Amino acid sequence: MNIFILSVSDQIYSTQRIYKEANRRGHKVRIINHLKCAIKLTNGKSEIIYDGENIIDIPDVIIPRIGASATRHGAAVVKEFEMNEVYSTASSAGILQSQNKVCTLQIMNRKNIPLPDTVFSVNPENIGEQINLLGGAPIIIKLQEGTHGSGVILAESKKSAKSIIDTMYNTNTSILLQEFIQESNSEDVRAFVVGNKVVSSMKRKGSDDDFRSNIHQGGSGYKIDLSPEEKKIAIKAAQYLNLPITGVDLVRSKRGPLLIEVNSTPGLQGIEAYTKDNIAKFIIKFLEENVRTRV
Repeated sequence: MNIFILSVSDQIYSTQRIYKEANRRGHKVRIINHLKCAIKLTNGKSEIIYDGENIIDIPDVIIPRIGASATRHGAAVVKEFEMNEVYSTASSAGILQSQNKVCTLQIMNRKNIPLPDTVFSVNPENIGEQINLLGGAPIIIKLQEGTHGSGVILAESKKSAKSIIDTMYNTNTSILLQEFIQESNSEDVRAFVVGNKVVSSMKRKGSDDDFRSNIHQGGSGYKIDLSPEEKKIAIKAAQYLNLPITGVDLVRSKRGPLLIEVNSTPGLQGIEAYTKDNIAKFIIKFLEENVRTRV
């Protein structure tokens, strides 16, 4: 197969791992910086120009690694490949939806995927009421487009929550509010979905002085087995957003597993290190089994 990895750098761990595994298995693989791609639309036809070359007809499959800072342009590039019938491991719509936490949660809630109670508003005049809708403090305050645990704040009192929320609203910062799951003990679960299967999973725990469990924020992880319900939630979430390759984050609560986030560009470094699973190999094998080579 001809495989394009859309990534801003060939030095990123996940990009390197996928490149090396695809190359090792005999595929032609290129790393394409989507920020350097120009889309040309003319007379009902389209081109994707990269380093002076029209690359739209070259790949059999693209593997988007689209970060939050390049979501719109990256999704536009993915969309152009999709319309040219190139298989993508993340749909352009799924990329846009998953990068917006509110949009993701709206879709999941409509599909009856269990979530922490969530409130989002832009009204600074009833902040107390918004907090009360979640049962009062402590509450979690999240930026709608934060990644790697950034932009996630624990407000332990109603007074501090009101102050933080008021500041966010006055600076036109898009946020959402969620109930704090005390019994999670600063832990969450990452399920790595490839196709219709959870191929690896780990529990992540925050550092002693940080409630956030994200490894990028100093947390640690270890391999776990998921319950049938957790696997079901992760697979369905990936399907609802049309993300064949995705990371689904869950928190374990007294009322069962709750979905907190879906990541269209899940990192491989942490989960491969802690589980010893070869995630890159799972991805390439999935493509070998499901993608037809273009004629």
